Amino acid sequence: MAWDRRTQATAAWDNTDPRPRWPGSSDPRPPRPGTGDPRPPAAWDLGWGRGLRGDGKEVGRVAILQINNIMAIEIEKPSVSLSKIALSETHGEDSPYFAGWKAYDENPYDELNNPSGVIQMGLAENQVSFDLLEQYLEQHSELAANSGRSSTSSFRENALFQDYHGLQSFRKAMASFMEQIRGGRAKFDPDRIVITAGATAANELLTFILADPGDALLIPTPYYPGFDRDLRWRTGVNIIPVHCQSSNNFEITPEALEAAYNEAESKNIKVKALLITNPSNPLGATIKRSNLKKILEFVTRKNIHLISDEIYSGSSFSCDEFVSISQILAEQNYKDSERVHVVYSLSKDLGLPGFRVGTIYSYNDDVVRTARRMSSFTLISSQTQQLLASMLSDKRFTENYIRVNRERLKKRYEMIIDGLRNAGIACLNGNAGLFCWVNLSSLLLEPTMECELELWKLILYEVRLNISPGSSCHCLEPGWFRVCFANMSENTLEIALRRIHDFMDRMRKVKISLQ
Repeated sequence: MAWDRRTQATAAWDNTDPRPRWPGSSDPRPPRPGTGDPRPPAAWDLGWGRGLRGDGKEVGRVAILQINNIMAIEIEKPSVSLSKIALSETHGEDSPYFAGWKAYDENPYDELNNPSGVIQMGLAENQVSFDLLEQYLEQHSELAANSGRSSTSSFRENALFQDYHGLQSFRKAMASFMEQIRGGRAKFDPDRIVITAGATAANELLTFILADPGDALLIPTPYYPGFDRDLRWRTGVNIIPVHCQSSNNFEITPEALEAAYNEAESKNIKVKALLITNPSNPLGATIKRSNLKKILEFVTRKNIHLISDEIYSGSSFSCDEFVSISQILAEQNYKDSERVHVVYSLSKDLGLPGFRVGTIYSYNDDVVRTARRMSSFTLISSQTQQLLASMLSDKRFTENYIRVNRERLKKRYEMIIDGLRNAGIACLNGNAGLFCWVNLSSLLLEPTMECELELWKLILYEVRLNISPGSSCHCLEPGWFRVCFANMSENTLEIALRRIHDFMDRMRKVKISLQ
């Protein structure tokens, strides 16, 4: 260490600075010369402080070595600064939702190599119908080889520049697929479809367009934990929760919407939009037609936008049980439709999260135009668009896939609900999605969020199941958890259910012994 000896220096002492310790000692100060003793006398000290120039400007951190009132100072250059966005904590990755993923990654379950590992039940991924996609590509091998076209010129077409409108063939196929999922009760114009790299990008892009930093979106609780990152981190927009209750199955009510809006006003925060997920993540339930009408009435009265995230629309167990906001608009002759925007993706219904395919469908011309310009930051490769355009244009395949996928998801849902019921666990009645909303409040020592997180840790590290606590979804009632069931085989789900059953047996025995 090179020291510049000075007779005096201006510094603010700070011996709590978490710096690497002196070699061979846990003490941050050097040993006394000739003794090897790391405990210096008062006349021998080392500290960290702020280096100040003659004009008072801080020039960086300084290490100050004082020997008999003579100071030796080494100036540490200040670190290169990062943006406020980079340093912001609004990414939300300190949530238990993401912590559970980390625990799984460190000890993942494998039937052969790690049968005692953590089973991932915190990932909403659809693998129950992936074999249908594989069979289709095996029967149409030319599509996988040439991304949807048998011509040798397809490589050149895919490799060269494509504008940010997206391929017309893909937008047309996507519009048709969205109509099929809704049983033909809603129509979509391909020219209004904006292509994005997944629903995450679509929701963030809409937030950028509809709100300014400091404005707010209303979102009914419980909601997808990733929204805290997706909607807030880079946009600087706030989220105001619309608190829903188990007493009415967490349905969105006009009273809850009004209370959230008034809360924002009391904080002098401008509300620009309401975002709903239909079917709901994490509830696994669709929003009733009557409630959709009330929601549309609310946003119209408040003169704000409505974002309807419908990425699980094809994962409702019956086509008739899902009502899209687009259907409500059609029934009302598209009155006030300019404030409505629909988000969709192929990550959930088609089970292709790795393809990063999302869309925005807006009834507002200005939003479509702006979203298309901004989508240049979040494009999908032409190769991916070509492949999916061919697949989604095959009506025989898509009709069979939608029907079989719904049947399989319903069967898997019934399997986990029956297994949980046999273990003495109640769930919210669901009719859609890749998960169920489970009530474990009876296991809490006290009805608090702290006790909920303790239970979550016990299930994660002792039972070795990663499920998502309701507090990460901003649910105000402790003890609710989201449990996913479609991202694993039936055999793995059976093992998970056995673990849960054994855990409940142990908890009951403990409860009896304490009585």
